[in-house]
Amino acid sequence: MLDEDDAHPAEIVNRGGASPLFFVCEHASRTIPKKLGVLGLDDTDLERHIAWDIGAASMSRQLADAFDATLVLQRYSRLVIDCNRPPRTPAAMPEISESTVIPGNLQLREADREDRISSVFDPFHDAISGLLDERSAAGRTSILITVHSFNRVYDGFERPWHVGAQYNRAPEFSQRINALLAREETLCVGDNQPYPVNDDTHYTIPVHGERRGIMHTMLEVQNDLVCDAQGQMIWAERLAGVINQAVMEMEDHDAAQPAMSTGQVGGLDA
Repeated sequence: MLDEDDAHPAEIVNRGGASPLFFVCEHASRTIPKKLGVLGLDDTDLERHIAWDIGAASMSRQLADAFDATLVLQRYSRLVIDCNRPPRTPAAMPEISESTVIPGNLQLREADREDRISSVFDPFHDAISGLLDERSAAGRTSILITVHSFNRVYDGFERPWHVGAQYNRAPEFSQRINALLAREETLCVGDNQPYPVNDDTHYTIPVHGERRGIMHTMLEVQNDLVCDAQGQMIWAERLAGVINQAVMEMEDHDAAQPAMSTGQVGGLDA
């Protein structure tokens, strides 16, 4: 599916970052490979949440920079294949996203589905696995953090939350982040909202976090709050402070891996 001049699906930022934090942004881009055209959509649709997580890439880059951390971003739209969904489920290549029909995804042949998996999904997750394997072989701790944004209104429901850390089998790190965020009285924090992690609807956290037994969380920020550069900067700074504090609290309570460094996890004070 990808031509020679199409970029590799995984953009790796700061491969040798010193921090134990390891960031992933699965919905960073709205780019579609040339061979797929625009999937039958117009520019307005491709600017919406259905195509990418608005503001997530910028927040991810700022977080990686603040902590001297490694970051892996997906270079193609979630409409090509959603790299945070099990790849052979209907949600991975949706025919309808929210209430919008995706013409280029209608009645896909099995061969086309497999092409998207082998061309985009597998190389992206192979890059994540390879980097985490390298770190493990070098005796380095990894703390997996995925960065997302969500619509304020979905299917007619106005979500009250500004932000939330999501989890499944290992809630401690996410709950600590949520508790720290909730100290700001102006914030409505969704504890495991709006997208609780599970094996049927998520991929990165179950596969790269839970199966490896490493500390992890999935962060979600309302996209109305991060639709411009100022909002992205404000939220990256807010999240950086909370992440730093949460990691140190986990260390203090002996809940994190013993190889984790003490003190600051990056270039920010507690």
